[in-house]
Amino acid sequence: MDARVSVARTTGLLYLGVAITGLLWQVVLRAYLFDPDDAGATLDNLAQHEGIARVATALELGLVVTQSLTGLWFYRLFRSVDSLAAGALAAFSFVNAIVVLVSAASVAAALELTLDSSPGSQQSVQLMYVLSDQLWVVGELFFGLWLVPMGLLVLRSGWMPAALGWILACGGVGYLLSPFVTYLVDAGAAAGILVVPATVGELWMIGYLLVRGVRREVTPPGS
Repeated sequence: MDARVSVARTTGLLYLGVAITGLLWQVVLRAYLFDPDDAGATLDNLAQHEGIARVATALELGLVVTQSLTGLWFYRLFRSVDSLAAGALAAFSFVNAIVVLVSAASVAAALELTLDSSPGSQQSVQLMYVLSDQLWVVGELFFGLWLVPMGLLVLRSGWMPAALGWILACGGVGYLLSPFVTYLVDAGAAAGILVVPATVGELWMIGYLLVRGVRREVTPPGS
């Protein structure tokens, strides 16, 4: 049990790394660099904030590392419960990390194009940022796919509150639906609402893993 608690807390620490790098990347990119409506403004922002642009790329790379390791540690934690679900969680985590890796390469390419200052670079830079932005949208599919088995594993193991498992599973479904809502009906606000349960579940999961790890007395599913 002590070993399981140790693995759980390590998983929570890595998951916290995912939350921090992802949040900081969004804040840095949106506040200082990318203007979706003005290619000239994006180019100027990059030229004026080269250091911040490099930090943004580093944050995405940090997210790739922490996302991959979190998936691996979740597999270590839950493989004795359901090896298929635990393997699916890890696999979807790795795919999501690859999507973020491509986004990081796009952001890095945008900075190189800015520093090169060649004719036509303004539109190319904007294209790289639009590509990065859309990769995050379509990547929500795999983020949802990793939350669903996570929720199911919480329910099957009895190591954590059942409510947490349901919120994670429902949040995963919300993430799965979000890109379809974004592209089919162009309803960004509705897509944002769909992922709220996932945010609540993730924060709860991180806190539970860090503070408690897992229950020492297993609670049977449905109790």
